[in-house]
Amino acid sequence: QVQLVESGGGLVQAGGSLRLSCAASGSRFMLNAMGWYRQAPGKQRELVAVIISGGRTNYGDSVKGRFTISRDNAKNTVYLQMNSLKPEDAGVYYCTAGRFLPGDYWGQGTQVTVSS
Repeated sequence: QVQLVESGGGLVQAGGSLRLSCAASGSRFMLNAMGWYRQAPGKQRELVAVIISGGRTNYGDSVKGRFTISRDNAKNTVYLQMNSLKPEDAGVYYCTAGRFLPGDYWGQGTQVTVSS
């Protein structure tokens, strides 16, 4: 089994930055693809960023150029550096992992609040 534990959420002013972390435990094969999704109240969960073990990344259109996903394979940890935050970036951010694509396993989520 895989366990994912997010941290780093909180309250930040618009224009500010936050860095989220997701510590993973379990089979390394199931951690090949890791990523972040977010969900705002009343909205569907949406892709934020994905990173594959070789380093390939993919970002949601709304965060390109502002957010950066990275991973430390030795620590089984994935990070999300969020810069130039906007009020519309607020929501619960979920870490996810999978063998080929993220989505097999999910963390409990961490709240990000952006004040205008």
